Amino acid sequence: MTIQWHEINTAPSMSGLYAKAATRRKITGATLPDIGLRQMIQVDPQRLAAYRKVCGFAESGLLPPTYPHVLAFALQMQLLTAREFPFPLLGLVHLSNRIRVLRPMGGVSQVQASVNVENLQPHAKGAVFDLVTRIEDQLGPLWEAESQMLCKGVQLDGALVEEPPSSPLDLTEVARWTAPADIGRQYAKVSGDYNPIHLSGASARLFGFPTAIAHGLWNKARALAALDDHLPEANIEINVTFKKPVRLPSEVTLLASAAGSSGHFRLDGAGALEHMQGSWQPVA
Repeated sequence: MTIQWHEINTAPSMSGLYAKAATRRKITGATLPDIGLRQMIQVDPQRLAAYRKVCGFAESGLLPPTYPHVLAFALQMQLLTAREFPFPLLGLVHLSNRIRVLRPMGGVSQVQASVNVENLQPHAKGAVFDLVTRIEDQLGPLWEAESQMLCKGVQLDGALVEEPPSSPLDLTEVARWTAPADIGRQYAKVSGDYNPIHLSGASARLFGFPTAIAHGLWNKARALAALDDHLPEANIEINVTFKKPVRLPSEVTLLASAAGSSGHFRLDGAGALEHMQGSWQPVA
């Protein structure tokens, strides 16, 4: 697929994007648009500091490995609420996330973010696609990610995408923490992601959840903050699959293999409930 890139020169109105998302509740097609969006974005030191605090990252000269998602979030929203995009944004399910830190993310003040969607495939519950995000600085590619998203109710022909089977791993407890009842609102303030399923029990129940649930990318960020001394600073690919949501409030436990160039980790809840499985390895 050849991507038709559109340059974005001004920041969109987030309230306007959420209004569009709230009023689009129907599936309008079964093909992905070939458009992509690009924008130059400044790193705001105050917003970055607030993000570090909410996610547990220590102060350092490097951007947290998950922070580029925040830099590009408004651009992602703009693409997923575009008229050409066929699926309603509210109701999309984040199944997995892969990020690659290509070079050390130090001294970064301005980047070019780009987003597009691709790889639409049938799934047992509908259809999945990849939301692709890339970050470049003046030296070239710096960071890239794919978030696999599920849209329920879409019918496509072809072989179904299936989750790989889980395999037991010998992991050691690294940390445990409580995800407080208001962490969804805290994370929304620093990320811009005000999805109602994360904000309160009342708003989550409108979408079929008995309580608010933690953002998947907060779970990943909080885990990587706790694994800071386990992971290389760059040339690293970090994959996670989101399992059962973290209902708020909840206590969770992070388990991981030993520090090194590659390894595995898992986020568990009470009763051996698996919330997230992950791994890290050198970029291929």
